[in-house]
Amino acid sequence: MLTVAKKLAENLSCWQEPVLAIPLDGGLTNTNFKVRYRNEDYVIRIGEDIPEHGIMRFNELNASRAAYQAGISPEITHSEKGVLVIRFIEGDTLNAADVRNQGMLQRILPLLKSCHNQVPKHLKAGCLSFWVFQVNRNYAGTLQEIQSHYCTELNKLMELNAQLEAAVGRVNISFCHNDMLAANFIDGEQKLWLIDWDYAGFNSPLFDLANLSANNDLSQQQEHWLLENYYERRVSEKLWRSYNAMKCASLLREAMWSMVSEQFTKIDFDYPEYTAENLRRFDSAYTEFVDIAGA
Repeated sequence: MLTVAKKLAENLSCWQEPVLAIPLDGGLTNTNFKVRYRNEDYVIRIGEDIPEHGIMRFNELNASRAAYQAGISPEITHSEKGVLVIRFIEGDTLNAADVRNQGMLQRILPLLKSCHNQVPKHLKAGCLSFWVFQVNRNYAGTLQEIQSHYCTELNKLMELNAQLEAAVGRVNISFCHNDMLAANFIDGEQKLWLIDWDYAGFNSPLFDLANLSANNDLSQQQEHWLLENYYERRVSEKLWRSYNAMKCASLLREAMWSMVSEQFTKIDFDYPEYTAENLRRFDSAYTEFVDIAGA
């Protein structure tokens, strides 16, 4: 399969002379290559729609172009069905420890605000939404349809999902990235970039904040700092409860994403262990949420 993707990357209509596609590591929803063409470097992302995960490539292209126009993501120089050609950004891909650095968090915060407030100004019609509680319900439906071995746990998980949704309450809607992995941030020489818009869509900013924390193990002190500085006000009991409910939902979504991936994805990755790890993290976060909600 890699050979087919490599051939596709090397024979795109945008190349007027031969190129060599070098495989890049990472990417659980795409196959990625780096290409040198006329003294410039490009990244090629190859991937079809993934309906079971709600990934639609027209939406990714729309979000990527808007994010470039907002100045927070690299330029899309060419697109074909299932393919994006992106101008390569020189810089360091972050890891979770980088994100936990307070200086880095101070750089990430304005980037998130730009995502939420500036990207929607450049979007074309036809964007998707990403409401994590509905995403979880869709995953449960998919797992039921395929008679997954997780079916015995789904009723309980969906009861908790509904409880968390009620606890989040009413929210403001912005355009969100919805995949706050450290690897989706690139620290360039002059600025910080946000990449990979597979799951982008209209959502509550609270999800991006909670997802950032859940994916990178932020401390409670850092979580308070993030909320206070994002919303520019003191963290009320209501906001803290809503945030922690959203963090639980984020962890549940990650676990259910992995449950579904176990059945549909052919990438060499230990999905069962990843599912178990995120269920453990969800249980721990939910226990903390119950304490907060009961306070």
